[in-house]
Amino acid sequence: MSTPAGEDLALLTEPPSLGLAGRVAWITGASRGLGRTLACAFAGAGAAVLLSARSSEPLEELAAAIKGEGGDAEIVVGSVADPAVIAASIAAIEARWGRLDTLVNNAGISPFYKRSEQIGAAEMREVIEINLLAPLACCQAALPLLEADGGGSVVNVSSIHGSVAAPRMVGYAASKGGLETVTRTLAVEWAARGVRLNSLAPGYLHTDLSAGLVEHPHLGDELRSRTPLGRFAGNAEIAACALFLAGPASSYVTGTTLFADGGWTAQ
Repeated sequence: MSTPAGEDLALLTEPPSLGLAGRVAWITGASRGLGRTLACAFAGAGAAVLLSARSSEPLEELAAAIKGEGGDAEIVVGSVADPAVIAASIAAIEARWGRLDTLVNNAGISPFYKRSEQIGAAEMREVIEINLLAPLACCQAALPLLEADGGGSVVNVSSIHGSVAAPRMVGYAASKGGLETVTRTLAVEWAARGVRLNSLAPGYLHTDLSAGLVEHPHLGDELRSRTPLGRFAGNAEIAACALFLAGPASSYVTGTTLFADGGWTAQ
């Protein structure tokens, strides 16, 4: 079926936009790295933002910077692995704005760089709790608000290693692969409720999480050689992808993984 001519012509004056004016977004892991960039991008696109992370001082500084530019931001301090922090985040959103349009599950850890036979069960559980179970719990808690106004969007921040193997990262890879499967499952389950879910899978970035690898004198060059564009992404480039998945420009996109540098290869 072709698009009605009038709808086509309307795009000449009002093309799809990444703007989020009037919307509310909850961004986890917002105090540094990609999460901080996401917070600034969403606020800059017009969204009010609830920012959560474990470190209070960076969150307070970020919220002040957003408000200083005319934005609207609130913070909740604590780990999303703590059900009380998730509950406090939902309560803060309801009290301040009474609605939620987008959840960005960005909080994640990768504390171990060991061969698989050296990883213990407790270490695996630590990574999976933060990277997989906590995002699922945030989705579950956010669902009533996301569907209340006719539907919302969830962006789960995965990794290229959710689908491409890498040595010494079994816990991280398992958690991100699981997150992508959860994303697809909830997308199918919640489509009828108007809630879209997608995952965003960046390659390597210049963040604290990956600094040890990308800044290594030998490993950094090796990683670049596996990257189609021959460089690491800037955080702002990934934030633009998140804005697309969060907003009306992707209104018919759900259950997908958007790969940034998707041609990355394992060796």
